[in-house]
Amino acid sequence: MIRTAVIPVAGLGTRFLPATKAIPKEMIPIIDKPTIQYIVEEALDSGIEHIIFITGRNKSAIANHFDYHPELESHLKETNKMDELKGVRELVSRARFSFVRQNEPKGLGHAVLCARHLIGKDESFAVMLGDDVIDAEVPALRQMMDVHEEKQVPVLALQKVSHQDVSKYGVVAGEYISESLLKVSGLVEKPKPADAPSDLAIIGRYILSYKVFRFIEETNADGTGEIQLTNALSQYHDIYGLLFMGKRYDAGNKLDYLRATVELALKREEFREPFTAYLKNLLK
Repeated sequence: MIRTAVIPVAGLGTRFLPATKAIPKEMIPIIDKPTIQYIVEEALDSGIEHIIFITGRNKSAIANHFDYHPELESHLKETNKMDELKGVRELVSRARFSFVRQNEPKGLGHAVLCARHLIGKDESFAVMLGDDVIDAEVPALRQMMDVHEEKQVPVLALQKVSHQDVSKYGVVAGEYISESLLKVSGLVEKPKPADAPSDLAIIGRYILSYKVFRFIEETNADGTGEIQLTNALSQYHDIYGLLFMGKRYDAGNKLDYLRATVELALKREEFREPFTAYLKNLLK
């Protein structure tokens, strides 16, 4: 069973400057929750019990958010805001949170490597990227965990992307063994469109085994000095990709962030009717 998730949050968030000069990009809210909380809630709803954040400088707000706040909780209790109190307490109590500093910006592979001392040698674990918010009836990570429990091999989340966008992602080649499951035969990090083996991009969800840490150590840094996780994953002989059911938003992209805000708001009962009316009036 997968019980641990690693969530790298050390990035500078330059795509959202100037907002991220003083606020971690992961703490920018979608409606009334920080973006990172959507990722954590997906993990918890999938059965994750231990979340390891790989952090950097100026990320203390994330640690504070996933900690108890006695003064706030006392105030909510005194003012009889019991629903808000329950929401604040419940999130923190559902899992164990650990924080590891990535001292150098050496890429996603290096960030995952920073968690090695907290992962058991016989343990498989999840990696979840904080920019990818996925709205799904069954949590995307849970869908991947079901595949892993059946196949007992690493699993990647996949999504079809447009031909011109393949250079933004790790891209896989492979053979379909069902409508949504692929046996991966090759991985390429950010290929040129002409060189891409397919239109199947790796999205920010992974289930990996402990041996990935050795693969990362054996992976050379690229031209930017970063160790790419995709390049390390190419050393696996047996790995699957899942075209998950759900809608993914790249919360690090401003337009997708706006889409997420609007579409997730419209799914909430308290906003659906008045917000729909507002949007219709706005578009007249």
